[in-house]
Amino acid sequence: MTVQTLTLAEKIIARASGREAVRPGEIVTCAVDLAMIHDSGGPRRVKPVLERLGVGVWDSKRVVVVSDHYVPAFDAESAAILKLTRDWARDQGIENFYDQQGICHVVLPERGHLRPGMFVVGGDSHSPTGGAFGSYMFGVGATDMAGVLVTGETWIRVPETIRLRWDGALPDGVSAKDMMLKLCATLGMDGGDYQAVEYSGTTIAGLSMTERMTLSNMAAELGAQAGLIAGDETTAEYIRQAGGDPGAFVGEQGDEDAPCRVEHRFDAFALDPQVAAPHSPANSGSVLDAEKAKLDQCYIGACTGAKLNDLQMAARVLKGRKVASGTRLFVAPASTRITAQAAADGTLAALTEAGAILLPSGCGACAGYGAGVLAEAEVCISSTARNFKGRMGAKSSQVYLGSPFTVAASAVMGHIADPRDFLAEGAA
Repeated sequence: MTVQTLTLAEKIIARASGREAVRPGEIVTCAVDLAMIHDSGGPRRVKPVLERLGVGVWDSKRVVVVSDHYVPAFDAESAAILKLTRDWARDQGIENFYDQQGICHVVLPERGHLRPGMFVVGGDSHSPTGGAFGSYMFGVGATDMAGVLVTGETWIRVPETIRLRWDGALPDGVSAKDMMLKLCATLGMDGGDYQAVEYSGTTIAGLSMTERMTLSNMAAELGAQAGLIAGDETTAEYIRQAGGDPGAFVGEQGDEDAPCRVEHRFDAFALDPQVAAPHSPANSGSVLDAEKAKLDQCYIGACTGAKLNDLQMAARVLKGRKVASGTRLFVAPASTRITAQAAADGTLAALTEAGAILLPSGCGACAGYGAGVLAEAEVCISSTARNFKGRMGAKSSQVYLGSPFTVAASAVMGHIADPRDFLAEGAA
């Protein structure tokens, strides 16, 4: 009897569906280990549905609610949305409610809620971030989320796996964000074709968990459903430090001979810092070829680009330097814990002494909310994941994307700049 070999995605989905094996294209019903929603697409959308049905959530311990989009409230409408979120979480007995503690994709693992092998749904398009922890996590809309909250189950069409293998050491000044912009340029924003992307190789094994989170987060920009990285000791140690239990699935890999749709290979050592021109992450190329556009604003924020290591990247460039006259630099740490850590290790001091303006933790200008949005025709470089027209403010604004290294270097110069020049100066 031939034993079916399985990819990592298929192993997790098979477990969640109570089967020994699944095949791409099959539609199966899966038990949900955890559901995550936030203030924008969560209670205000699902509350009316649950009320019409006369039901509550299936398991309040398996629901995580995070307020991150409308924080802090900037008008009466946003205040009302936050109040509704708080009231709903209280009424439903949600124990894991994080009110204005940071961005959901960062808070969820930061508080120890993820572990390898879990099947998780999130009410946001960047929910694939959870794949960095070996969880099969993907985003759903409010209607599907209402079904999950009531039943604790959802259906899924078993995806094919697209393997993205990176080998070699990243040069100084190059980060996971640059890897993702390279992937967006090479594969396109539909290169993931709503399948499961799996990252592997020596480069991935050497990355910190927060850098892995950037890769899984931006699987969404490839059009993938999920962005998986198999759990290892780096994963387990992060989870333990967060107060969670790594579980028995740590170390579980996809079978080497399991069929996949395609495998792409990349050389990390040959990668330059990348810059995406407006209005798509796919418009990416080497910083050496980027237009030296004059910048009104530089922004270090969002789930993609404001974790502690992201802020530390920027601080390495900015320490002892100043933001260029006529250019403003905003920094919005991805969580309140990260703000505290960055304050304790001197990172915030390096940023603010250079002239950076500190903003609250939350989605903020990345999603066009609150402080830091752009005026007509303004030009910005951002560490965020998306630069679609009008996303960060006025539709006539121009947004470039880069790593925190590149954003910081550009803030010093007042135009798009190569961070390696600054790091080399600092090392000399």
